Amino acid sequence: MNTKNLTRFERARLIGARAIQISMGAKPLIELDASLDPIDIAYEEFEAGVLPLDVIRNE
Repeated sequence: MNTKNLTRFERARLIGARAIQISMGAKPLIELDASLDPIDIAYEEFEAGVLPLDVIRNE
């Protein structure tokens, strides 16, 4: 996934969808720091490039 070409709406949707997965019991793909907030975990996964989601555009 190339995060450089994502719009802010796509970025928000990816992080939000992953945060829901984490809050429902999905295992985080990164080492947890001090924060256990699902949104923070999803954001850290996004920044690390390990987010298991992708954007498919109909172009």
